[in-house]
Amino acid sequence: MSTADAPRLAARSLSAGYPGRTVIEGLDMEFAPGRITMIIGANASGKSTLLHTLARLRAPLAGRVELDGADVAGMPRRSFARSVGLLPQHPSAPDGITVAELVSRGRHPHRGVFQRWGAADSRIVDDAMARTGVEALADRPVGDLSGGQRQRVWIAMALAQSPRILLLDEPTTFLDLSHQLEVLDLLRDLNRTEGTTVVVVLHELNLAARYADDLVVLHEGRVIAHGAPADVLTADVVSTAFALDALVMPDPLTGTPLIVPVPGGAHTPAEEN
Repeated sequence: MSTADAPRLAARSLSAGYPGRTVIEGLDMEFAPGRITMIIGANASGKSTLLHTLARLRAPLAGRVELDGADVAGMPRRSFARSVGLLPQHPSAPDGITVAELVSRGRHPHRGVFQRWGAADSRIVDDAMARTGVEALADRPVGDLSGGQRQRVWIAMALAQSPRILLLDEPTTFLDLSHQLEVLDLLRDLNRTEGTTVVVVLHELNLAARYADDLVVLHEGRVIAHGAPADVLTADVVSTAFALDALVMPDPLTGTPLIVPVPGGAHTPAEEN
């Protein structure tokens, strides 16, 4: 899929949150099609609330989410799922389900109630497992796998869904560094080879800077910076968003911004006043 053909996901005057509590207010943003966008911010800044609203897990309090200009609230569930896939932060699998069975569930949005499993479905599932390196685990129960293996299986299920847009909420949480890089390399490969639009909530600033085409920085439910990592990650932005004094310098390996906290530089809003 070329960037010109990639779908456009956008928030229009979007307010999101919970009954009696607005977390995101008046957000207008288009997520660049065919690119990797990473959403960063301190805890409780609204990252997951925004992602869940984009994924239709939470209805907007005001405004709307659009896919190619259409309000997603009016889309049939299967139609939306054929275009947008979600990997939540803490996915759970039924006891005893095998890797192949879980990955196969990604095909559900593409099959009607009475439509039988076909050869094309099998090819897509096999390809998803091969791309994520879990084909040798096909007959293993998901519950027996390591954290890194399970995360690759969940991504394989998302790939089997063949989404045009993939939303991921903290996909590297609880993984060691090597597995974090493995997951992010996989997402970048998917984006570069398939043109899939990837939107990721990530907590690790330096990895976000390394892998993102675009960064969105949230602070108290508002976007305070949006653009290329080199333009967005400044000392002032890091200080505002994370209450952290830091140096920002080029990574010697990638040239992307590298955040180096200043010893004793963490501060609280009370100290700022």
